[in-house]
Amino acid sequence: MTFWHTISSAAASVPGIDSLMALMQRQCGLDAEPGTSPSPAATVKFTMAIIALSAKLAKSDGAVTRDEVEMFRRIMDVPPGEEANVRRLFELAKQDVAGYEAYAEQIGRLLANDGALTRDVLDGLFAIAAADGVLHEREDDYLKRVAAHLGYTDATYAHVRSLYFIAPMGPYEILGLAPAVSDADVKARHRQLIREHHPDRLQGMGCAQEHVARAERKLAHINAAFDLIAAERGL
Repeated sequence: MTFWHTISSAAASVPGIDSLMALMQRQCGLDAEPGTSPSPAATVKFTMAIIALSAKLAKSDGAVTRDEVEMFRRIMDVPPGEEANVRRLFELAKQDVAGYEAYAEQIGRLLANDGALTRDVLDGLFAIAAADGVLHEREDDYLKRVAAHLGYTDATYAHVRSLYFIAPMGPYEILGLAPAVSDADVKARHRQLIREHHPDRLQGMGCAQEHVARAERKLAHINAAFDLIAAERGL
């Protein structure tokens, strides 16, 4: 039985997302090779939690917009023929926000040793929240709680948020730095963020254009913040 066939079967037979999640936890890993374990991102449990988190985020401000749904479709890499199943699960999960922290905690456990993928999850959720151009207070609270379950501090969360939404934040917060850091630390952090978010790296990896566009927007925020600090310090 393949990974996506497991999701298809569950989508057709289980009436609600919570019951479906319980079933998935029992079936997780059916697509692994004998004697091996699937990676966290390749499990049904992980995929179900991502769908649920995305749908409940869209619902958190009270209304699921078309832009948010479209962004979810762009981010979720669904094989041809499975769109209807994923759509059904999304529709079930978006009925209310209840239980989202359990899904976030589950993803945090699955990705405890994969910081890059954890960041991808948070970036994806922010992209959905930003799809309609507004970060509602309830969305902000939702994302902050999810980030905490993924192991992020408040300062790191504020840094990620600043890359998607214009907020009354200073350049140090955008770079995720304290104002008292040294000039060398400022330059090193800027170089690190450039490497992480440079669009050319994503293009070289064959990422979708939507991911490249998001990286370009984040890079613009990062460079603007660094320019302000550099001008202030005479770097």
